[in-house]
Amino acid sequence: MKKGINVWSFPAGMSAEDCMRLAAKTGYDSIELSLDAEGPLSLKSSDEEIARFRTLADELGIEISSLASGLYWGTPLTHDDPAVREQAKATVRFQLHAARVLGCGAILVVPGCVGADFIPDCPVVPYDVAYDRALEACRELAKDAEEAGVVIALENVWNKFLLSPLETRDFIDKIGSDYVKVYFDIGNVLVTGYPEHWVKILGERIARVHVKDFRTIVGNINGFVDLLGGDANFPAVMKELRACGYDGYLTAEMNGFPCATDAVVVRTLDALGRIVEC
Repeated sequence: MKKGINVWSFPAGMSAEDCMRLAAKTGYDSIELSLDAEGPLSLKSSDEEIARFRTLADELGIEISSLASGLYWGTPLTHDDPAVREQAKATVRFQLHAARVLGCGAILVVPGCVGADFIPDCPVVPYDVAYDRALEACRELAKDAEEAGVVIALENVWNKFLLSPLETRDFIDKIGSDYVKVYFDIGNVLVTGYPEHWVKILGERIARVHVKDFRTIVGNINGFVDLLGGDANFPAVMKELRACGYDGYLTAEMNGFPCATDAVVVRTLDALGRIVEC
């Protein structure tokens, strides 16, 4: 499996290009970039501007594993306003196009939001309504993903939605497309369950994996810790990943330090190596 790191793991303000350089220098196989509202890699970027990141990756000898985005928290596919839902779908389509230009095979998409405690004044959408809206949108967008040759990978996040591996499995199966799968986040499920159970149940539906760790005794967003410092049973998770044939990217998503910019990056690569060897 390939050891990667998400661009959000670096200090705020560090350019994506410098993040790529540091990741490559440290020895990572891959990096996950992010599509933002503005900036060098954003909804306003031209194909030429996006392609520069692919060129840099080739020069550095590092792969771009996937393209994430935090835009779906503000404009979810499940919003009450139809105009916002259309905006979210437009973001997915641009993200698919950008991923194709970057040469990466998957994008990270938040499938919707029933509610989020960590977002002030986050609107609450009835669960059944959110489910129907997300399913309709993903079925529609599956066609765009197939045309782009890029997988939409839906991440399990703290959105009070798709709360079990059985429900997530059935949601993916209802979409019925090889181009809509799961971006499985190990740390995100520890607050309510066991990641090894999720892997076993989701199996080949997993397109990408985020590696995080979490202290369940904390029980809130402050419980995320350095890899191997929490309650994730990584040997069990790795056993199930191998059993289902997953041999792709293991992308660490960490909190970066404001100083000592390489500390988290270096320490995390060592932890990833130990996890892979479990």
